[in-house]
Amino acid sequence: MQAKLSLVALSVVAAFALSACGQKEEPKPVAAPVAPAAPAPKPEMVVKLGHVAPMTGPQAHLGKDNENGARLAIEELNAQGLEIGGARIKFELLGEDDQADPKQGSIVAQKLVDAKVNGVIGHLNSGTTIPASKLYSDAGIPQISGSATNPKYTQQGFATAFRVMANDVQQGKALGEFAAKQGVKTVAVVDDRTAYGQGLAEEFKKSALAAGLKVVADEFTNDKATDFKAILTKIKSKKADLVFFGGMDAQGGPMAKQMKELGIKAKFLGGDGVCTPEFMKLGGEATEGNFCSLPGMPLEKLAKGPEFKDKFTKKFGAEIQLYAPYVYDAVMVMADSMKRANSVESAMFLPEIGKTKYDGVTSMIEFDQFGDLKGGAISVYQYKGGKLEYVETLGGGTVAAAVAEVKEAVAEVKDAAKAVAGAATTAGAEAVKAGAEAVKGAAEATKAAVEKK
Repeated sequence: MQAKLSLVALSVVAAFALSACGQKEEPKPVAAPVAPAAPAPKPEMVVKLGHVAPMTGPQAHLGKDNENGARLAIEELNAQGLEIGGARIKFELLGEDDQADPKQGSIVAQKLVDAKVNGVIGHLNSGTTIPASKLYSDAGIPQISGSATNPKYTQQGFATAFRVMANDVQQGKALGEFAAKQGVKTVAVVDDRTAYGQGLAEEFKKSALAAGLKVVADEFTNDKATDFKAILTKIKSKKADLVFFGGMDAQGGPMAKQMKELGIKAKFLGGDGVCTPEFMKLGGEATEGNFCSLPGMPLEKLAKGPEFKDKFTKKFGAEIQLYAPYVYDAVMVMADSMKRANSVESAMFLPEIGKTKYDGVTSMIEFDQFGDLKGGAISVYQYKGGKLEYVETLGGGTVAAAVAEVKEAVAEVKDAAKAVAGAATTAGAEAVKAGAEAVKGAAEATKAAVEKK
């Protein structure tokens, strides 16, 4: 029995052995390739930029305009997905209201210093910008103003202070020369006793006197006043050919209106503070035919100007009041300096601001040793039909003026060419001949503009 069991066992073993020899060995499963680990996302770094302007009070419309310019720039920078110093950058705007008051300006400046902002855009008014600039300088925080024009701002010796528009020395000089070109012999000067208004008025007087004009009245008011009849009555008795006002639109508009009510025949001339839609709104029909100035070239004559205007109006549903394009450029210049320094630390990118050569909306931005804009041009406008009509550009070298004149001449050629095309289908040979003469004349104007410069 045991022998039988052994034989059976051997048979079973043999059967299994034969079966195993006849089968293929199953391949071992191959492990799936391990995907390389995704690179760790770069850290995000928040870069805080302060912005200061009057957001309440009679200049709130200008403050909002400035802030909108800054916000448009911030939005575009964040959409670019910038990487600086190995981190993804997210810009954040810290807006403050200084109420156009120097004391409040210093209070909010200290608030931004305490918040450890990387840079400051502003302030709007020279009267708030100048005292605040000392606080930013002490903290080593770069400051770029898009609207403060008093020369003192950049003459204090602060390495942190810059501006992206012409100053009042440049503007006042140009306005004095413009007044002389208009055949003006006598002028009355009024200022609002702010750093901006008084500073601009002083520079205008210097230029007017140098051009041979006579200052027959020198009066002042303040930036909260609305009744100017006492001052204007004095001026009326002096029979000035021109009233120059150094101040903002909240006072300039009512002043022009009251000039008309008092029967004053003198023309009104002001600087950038009154070169606004608000001035025309407040002054009404009394603004018609009068003059103002703006630093730089008209937006429509600048390569990037029309595009900026379109973007701004679509985003905010409002027309540009005054300084928004300059504030936009100020933000972009600061960001450009950070990129070139590959750092958002104030101490690291501050030296790069002074080396700036940035093709902005308002101009090719370069700074001199004081932080002032090089070659600041001044454009004069006339109020006509509720709009600002460009008159001419003064100062700023010859290049900007040449570009404007050539662009204008080219536009004339295009218009004349359209006239020829239209004439060919409507009025026959004589109209075509007249249109051809127009093209020829416009072409000669283009050539003259180029050769002149």
